[in-house]
Parts: sequence; structure tokens; C-alpha cells
Amino acid sequence: MDLDNAVVFERLVRTRRSIRGFYRNPVPLQLIDRVIALAKRAPSSMDGQLWHVQVLTGEPLARVRASNMGEMMAGARAKRDTFTHHEYAGRHRDRQIGVAKKQFRAMGIERDDRARRQDWTLRGFRQFDAPVSPTDKVLDPGATCHFDLGALCYGIVLAAWDQGLGTVVNGQGIARSDIIREIAFIPEGEVVLT
Repeated sequence: MDLDNAVVFERLVRTRRSIRGFYRNPVPLQLIDRVIALAKRAPSSMDGQLWHVQVLTGEPLARVRASNMGEMMAGARAKRDTFTHHEYAGRHRDRQIGVAKKQFRAMGIERDDRARRQDWTLRGFRQFDAPVSPTDKVLDPGATCHFDLGALCYGIVLAAWDQGLGTVVNGQGIARSDIIREIAFIPEGEVVLT
């Protein structure tokens, strides 16, 4: 890699941010295809590339959001295809709270403003109102594929940022994998992972 490419890559990595507020403009499908094609160049164990990428837009994405919100507001428990962590504790919880405080302060949400704080939390179940929602699948739920899928997700994030699109990796949006599976016609033999 020459120095110019190294500088461009470092700038890309250092300037990228997780975006949690999106414009309502639709993202052209050609741009989505380009981002995914670039991201799929991610390395994977034994070059397995065990992922399948689903992109939901328009009415199907609106149905996922509405169903997720309805279930979570009704107090439904998460129903994920994969095991996930319990509530954060210790330094991880401290970091989570610290980041939330900074976000709320930046958005002008006061500590006692329960309605706006809850709306912010629930936005995660709506995929932060993003215009597209990539959902990656993998056939093997083993640990190695999690690393492979992490590389793919990072590839999506970097490729999107390079193309002028903000993204966020969001685990809340798949808290109800059954909803995504039904709406996106994902076969039972595939795992909704992230």
C-alpha cells in the first residue's frame, strides 16, 4: 500500500461516525449495491463468506419497524436467533451510560424528559429510522463466523461512509428476529445475526 492510500484509509477510519439520525431521502439501490459489493470483499475464515445480506427498504422496512415497536411497547421479550449478552455491568455499563449522557446532552434531552428519552431508546428498534436496514445472515452460528460477519459489517460501515452515507451497527433492530424472518422471507435454515 502506498502512502497516499494509507492516508486516505486512516482518514476514513478516523472520521467515520455512528449515525443515529437520518434524512428521509431514499438511498439509490445502485449505491446500496455498490456499498455491499465493496463490503463483501471482507476477509473470512477459509474464504467461506457464509453471509447472506438482506436489504429492506420501503414498505417491508416500515412493517418491520412498526412490528418491532408494537412488540417492544407491549412489553414483549426479545426473541433473537442467537444468544446475546445480559445487561451490561461494571465498566461496560459505565461506558454505555457515559455515552448516553453525552448523546442526550448534545440533543438537548433533559434527564427528567422521560418521553424523549424513551423515544430515543425505542428508535433502536426502528433501526434509527434509517432508510435501509442491512440484515446479515449466516448458516453457521459458531464463533468464527461472528468474526467474519464483523468484518463484513465493518466493510459496510466504511464503504457507506466513503460513499457519503452514515450508518450504525444496531443490535436492537433484530431483537425480534421472528418479525424480520417473516417479513423478509428468510428461510428457517438461516440465522438472523446482526
